[in-house]
Amino acid sequence: MKAVQQPTRLAPQGEQLPSPIHFRVAESPANAIYPTHKHAGGEFVYAFRGVMEVKVLGLHLLAPPQYGIWLPPETEHIGLNRKEVGHCSVYVAKALCGHLPRVPCALSVGPLIVAMLERLRERPPKSPATPEDERFLQVLVDQLTDAPCAGSYLPASTDPVLAPVLQMLEARPEDNRSLPELARLANTTERTLIRRCQRDLGMSLSEWRQRLRILRAMPLLESGRSVESVALDLGYSSSSAFITMFRKLMHVTPAEFAKSGK
Repeated sequence: MKAVQQPTRLAPQGEQLPSPIHFRVAESPANAIYPTHKHAGGEFVYAFRGVMEVKVLGLHLLAPPQYGIWLPPETEHIGLNRKEVGHCSVYVAKALCGHLPRVPCALSVGPLIVAMLERLRERPPKSPATPEDERFLQVLVDQLTDAPCAGSYLPASTDPVLAPVLQMLEARPEDNRSLPELARLANTTERTLIRRCQRDLGMSLSEWRQRLRILRAMPLLESGRSVESVALDLGYSSSSAFITMFRKLMHVTPAEFAKSGK
């Protein structure tokens, strides 16, 4: 029997901040975990490459590109990643968090925020931060204040009818069974499944499946797999439909995404 690989436990950071706003960049190996911890201030988590996950208050938040995770002060949470990930944290002193969300959530980050984070990754602020660094970091926090709260990128459900359907699709994202077929599999009606998707997921099952496939495609593309092979693995009959879906959700083509991670 194959032994179960234990996760790599990483030491939580951000307890002693050298500045009111502090930026930290890190690389985490596959199957790593930051055990349960909290910070006196707030924390914004963003993944430059790969997907960060945070478990908090019964929620499971994911942050693929174009999303980050905001954690208010004193929020107990667990950070983890299933694949290798390059990520950063922006720690914000409690006194500066007044206009940021009061609940944990995924934030939609636009091109300006992404560009600012990239600049900080290339030229990390000094410790303690210089006045110039402090001004730049404050502008970043101001931008995060205006970022839309998007909830979880791939929400889950504990509904006894819907949850098994989602678990089956997560195990087999290439499964192309239609909504009526999935309803029959769950011993329910199509209308009931639609209602529970909107209630628990805030989206249609079709959109949820697309997001699932995006998350599964990203590490495959970053590993060098061809767009065509990834498309076929995820249940697409051709690469063109996969490219169209990927561009619609990620605003870049699969090839552009793979290139950006190198």
